[in-house]
Amino acid sequence: MPLVAHSSLPTFERLKEEGETIIPNDFAVHQDIRELHIGLLNMMPDAALTATERQFFRLIGESNQIAQFYVHPFTLSELDRGKAASNHIKQYYESFEEIKAQGLDALIITGANVSQPDLSLEPFWEPLIEVVDWAYENVPSTLCSCLATHAVMQFRYGQKRRRLPEKRWGVFQHRVKERNHPLVNGVNTLFDVPHSRFNQISRDQFEAAGLHILAESEEAGVHIAVSEDQFRIVFFQGHPEYDMISLLKEYKREVGLYTNRKRDSHPPFPDNYFNLQTQAIFDEYKIKVDEALEKNIEPPDFPEYLTEEHLDNTWHDTAEAVLNNWIGRVYQVTNNDRRQLFMDYVDPLDPLGLEL
Repeated sequence: MPLVAHSSLPTFERLKEEGETIIPNDFAVHQDIRELHIGLLNMMPDAALTATERQFFRLIGESNQIAQFYVHPFTLSELDRGKAASNHIKQYYESFEEIKAQGLDALIITGANVSQPDLSLEPFWEPLIEVVDWAYENVPSTLCSCLATHAVMQFRYGQKRRRLPEKRWGVFQHRVKERNHPLVNGVNTLFDVPHSRFNQISRDQFEAAGLHILAESEEAGVHIAVSEDQFRIVFFQGHPEYDMISLLKEYKREVGLYTNRKRDSHPPFPDNYFNLQTQAIFDEYKIKVDEALEKNIEPPDFPEYLTEEHLDNTWHDTAEAVLNNWIGRVYQVTNNDRRQLFMDYVDPLDPLGLEL
């Protein structure tokens, strides 16, 4: 069902141009269709703020639930912002106080860039705890993405993320581990998800916290896990919301750091993302860049336009299916049918569903 353009946020017009169904607020209020209000705590840095906003709005809008979706973006004032991002937030985002006053049916929390070795030293740490604690008591379900997963695992479950030997970067194959769980119902049992991170929460840590692992990769580790009650908190370690070109943009940024002498070595390719033709294009470009750096002249432009047609999105359909299942469960909870919610899921360790 459609997203409701309840503000002048430019993302609505951008998604409409892409073919998504967007309805104006004055039309939505006259429709006898259930509303779902979903919060988006967007903690991403300025360069990725609107792209992340658009990616999650798109996934929500593609749900086939019989509802109209009102998405309420907000952020944390403690995050450092430039002028353009600050203006965007001031004009289009809501405050946490407004979010609390109106309430939510569900909440999504994005990742964020960090600069400290321990997440508890980040300026967003205490404000994020406040949001998560409020949501745990007042919102049926919260979906945590990447860094948000790591933060919640640390302050709520005492499990600190661990540094990887090298950046986990690329598109990785995952397998569903609990096939009868509602959140992965009807999802391909083998599917791809992009990852981009230097740290991880391991399977052992999720299990030590008493959480349930729903999807995992032999290469990239756990992607989807859920809280003890199977639903209150949903954890993603990967980035199923990514656009097809998101990893290309990240690679371009890293190459730019190399050409500007802000990193010592040329970045490796994201795993399982570029085909052989694309890799050949970038190998040739690397040679030209190194020659330019040696001669102290301007490097050639990044050959992005030569590679986009060779990229494939192998994860969006599954991401859409998982978000649809999540929103469907939220819809049931908000219609006062909590016990019915998991009647189709039988935990072998709790067959009578006594936890519910």
